[in-house]
Amino acid sequence: VHLVESGGGLVQPEGSLTLSCVVSGTMSERLFPNSAVEWYRRPAGKERVLVAKISSWGKTTYSDSAKGRFTITRDSAKKSVYLQMTQLKPEDTARYSCTMLGVWGQGTRVTVSS
Repeated sequence: VHLVESGGGLVQPEGSLTLSCVVSGTMSERLFPNSAVEWYRRPAGKERVLVAKISSWGKTTYSDSAKGRFTITRDSAKKSVYLQMTQLKPEDTARYSCTMLGVWGQGTRVTVSS
């Protein structure tokens, strides 16, 4: 199984970005529909922290900092999970990575700055 993130970039404060996590590989067809997927982020010099999680049946959980601003969704047909981020703040600047069953993508960098 492989996970590839995309969608990061430079955005101004109060802006929006949507990150994508695409799952592929020989086992992905069977594993993705039955697996939770999580988004984490790691600010520079800090530890990685959970941002949002979506279960195989669509239940979502968010960190306190993400609640009300971020939305995680999944598309089984595309084997993808999305993280829609709104009202971005400079403190959201980090490398964002998705994970499923202990497999991690390489991440995508988000920079919030004017």
